[in-house]
Amino acid sequence: MLKSANCGDLRAGDVDIQHTLAGWVGRRRDHGGIIFVDLRDRSGVVQVVFNPDVSPLAYEIAEQLRPEWVVQVRGTVQRRPAGSENPLMDTGDVEVAAESVEVLNPSQTTPFYITDDVEVDESLRLRYRYLDLRRPVMQRNLIIRHQVVKYIRDFLDARGFLEIETPILIKSTPEGARDFLVPSRMQPGNFYALPQSPQQLKQLLMVSGIEKYFQIARCFRDEDLRADRQLEHTQLDLEMSFVQEEDILALTEELFSTMVETVVPEKKLVKPFPRLAFKDVMDRYGSDKPDLRFGLEMSDVSDLASETDFRVFHSILGQGGIVKGFAVPGQAGMTTSQVRDLEQVARDAGAAGLSHIRFRGEDSLEDMTEESVLSSAGLRMPVGWSRRLAERVGAGPGDMVLLMAGPARQVNQWLNVMRLHMGDKLGLADPDTLIFAFVTQFPLFEWDEEAERWESSHHPFTAPAPGEENMLDGDDLGNINARHYDLVCNGSELASGSIRIHRRELQEKVFEVLGYTREQVNDLFGHILQAFEYGAPPHGGIAPGIDRIVAILTDSVSIRDVIAFPKTQTGTDLLFGAPSQVDPGQLRELSLDVTQ
Repeated sequence: MLKSANCGDLRAGDVDIQHTLAGWVGRRRDHGGIIFVDLRDRSGVVQVVFNPDVSPLAYEIAEQLRPEWVVQVRGTVQRRPAGSENPLMDTGDVEVAAESVEVLNPSQTTPFYITDDVEVDESLRLRYRYLDLRRPVMQRNLIIRHQVVKYIRDFLDARGFLEIETPILIKSTPEGARDFLVPSRMQPGNFYALPQSPQQLKQLLMVSGIEKYFQIARCFRDEDLRADRQLEHTQLDLEMSFVQEEDILALTEELFSTMVETVVPEKKLVKPFPRLAFKDVMDRYGSDKPDLRFGLEMSDVSDLASETDFRVFHSILGQGGIVKGFAVPGQAGMTTSQVRDLEQVARDAGAAGLSHIRFRGEDSLEDMTEESVLSSAGLRMPVGWSRRLAERVGAGPGDMVLLMAGPARQVNQWLNVMRLHMGDKLGLADPDTLIFAFVTQFPLFEWDEEAERWESSHHPFTAPAPGEENMLDGDDLGNINARHYDLVCNGSELASGSIRIHRRELQEKVFEVLGYTREQVNDLFGHILQAFEYGAPPHGGIAPGIDRIVAILTDSVSIRDVIAFPKTQTGTDLLFGAPSQVDPGQLRELSLDVTQ
């Protein structure tokens, strides 16, 4: 080894011990006769002192050192002089008196400083990702990612799970997103697909008698990107035989709660994880992945809105829409300019507008007067109506009520944006608190207006709720409940799972509802349907996303900050320059031609 200790590990117990260190030069400070260098490796930073009275040669070399040069230093650990300790550094009580130094590799001037407190354009960070990963915050993210994955493996191994790898080159089957296709050279005109998830493969492992399976699986989806999506992502894939929903939820809660307490014990964790029904969270929060760290719960006020003369409300209610809103505490004093800013947030979310009512003054609701109520144009109503609205949404003196109207699904989406915006604006969510919850009782199917057909809410292998199988032959498909569940935390969906269908006739019936012909079913799913005829056990599972988990644990805004080499939102790898054109000879080998 070129070093006998790590920079960040040195403490008072190492005083008077000679060590050899190796790492990167951080800050270099020349104090006129003595040079101080912050030496950094993965473990942290330690201060190295170059004194010409200790080693003239080492001091001479130190005069040439520049940031990010790679050096080896040999010296003796000593206490810092009284008053010069640095409590912000783990090694702040000690320093190393350099006796020799060797430059292992100089460095060009980097395109940005290798520190956490510098603003750098993300495209530049991704272009020089190997430099960006040197920053302490990025090192910490990758260390926590490693600890999370290791904890998962140890936890599941102790409970009898087998880690089994599944193929990366498989058959293209519909699973909700576009497949990445891989042409076959040996069978021209045919293609493999990269797996969107190991869904059918893990079910086949249950048919194989494995009973408890997991995998840290790479998954690929050709979809538009945003902060919490990548073309390739990593998930914990987990499947169990002979289980009910609660078995999987209990295991997942134990895994996540103990993992948080072990890996990031500084986080505040709320236990037990609540179980929330899909309809309930949509009614109260407008989202199936609510941030439960604050209230601002929504209420349907369509009946009250119908009593107003506001033509927008009447028009939307007449078309089957709803009017819904929530109270924002202490915001009755918003200025006209601030209200306009809120209206712009609503428009940016896709809404046509935003209505509001402000309850000014400090009087109780019973003492409310017309002068204390300030409303959007068209919403000037008697005090009695305003009082009933306030009671419905839980508003009081000094509060503001935000109202939106439209089709139920869109209103929920718009109000969710407004709720999260106000929660962030008012600082209502504690950043150090994690509130996990399970959302259950999802619908089995959703109607696709554009395609005019039913789609699976989760995927076609999800089982309907017990006793509701016969509804597949009826006209009430939208009210069939699924044995599906999500794990959410602080406004993010971390995992989805379900109890699976394990009988051929029921699976074929679901495919029929989804519009597949018998020929399509046999071509796309014949292998798993045949497997179900050979004693398939009842089974189910869940698939938490590793990238999103680590992003939440590290307070990262984007999952790109917890992936070593991510792609941009346009799917570009700025480091390697991918995707790129390939040699025409490679295309000929694959019997492919590119058309413009």
